[in-house]
Amino acid sequence: MDIFSHGLWAGAAAKAANKNSAIAGKIKRPLKVWYTVLWGVFPDLFAFALPFVWMFWNIIFGDLKFSDFPRPETLEPAVRDTLPVFQIASRLYNISHSLIVFVIIFMLVAILLRSKLRRIPWEMSGWFLHILIDIPTHSYKFYPTPFLWPISEWKFDGFSWGVPWFIILNYSAIILIYWFLRRRKSKL
Repeated sequence: MDIFSHGLWAGAAAKAANKNSAIAGKIKRPLKVWYTVLWGVFPDLFAFALPFVWMFWNIIFGDLKFSDFPRPETLEPAVRDTLPVFQIASRLYNISHSLIVFVIIFMLVAILLRSKLRRIPWEMSGWFLHILIDIPTHSYKFYPTPFLWPISEWKFDGFSWGVPWFIILNYSAIILIYWFLRRRKSKL
């Protein structure tokens, strides 16, 4: 799924968790929505920031032009390992899109920061949500989600999030969810 959707879904999940806790009277420290959003976009930023910086650097200071880049429909299946910068991005993608890596880092952070935060850093669940959303919305053709890495190389062959019907459905659902959350806020 696109990075903006990941951030919006993570933000909606944090808002919903805060509202449900407030309604139940259990909220001690609400989730910081912006932290959850940042964790929601983290896996893609971690994996793709370096190639984007490299690409724009070469466009601005090198010999590359925007017209040198192939059109998106000609990229599938993606040829990711042609340049070292894309090889690094593929390795970083494996790390940032693995549920195994997420669980290990989440537990380490929770243990290390528990005394300082006085609670588990649930904002990191945005990262978890990112991986869960990517599993069915990436096909073998374009960055299938390596959610079992490094234990297994198996990946689920989902559908492409870039097809128009899904983009329309996804953003419509996001709009509805935020409308519903805002409406619930006004009723409280």
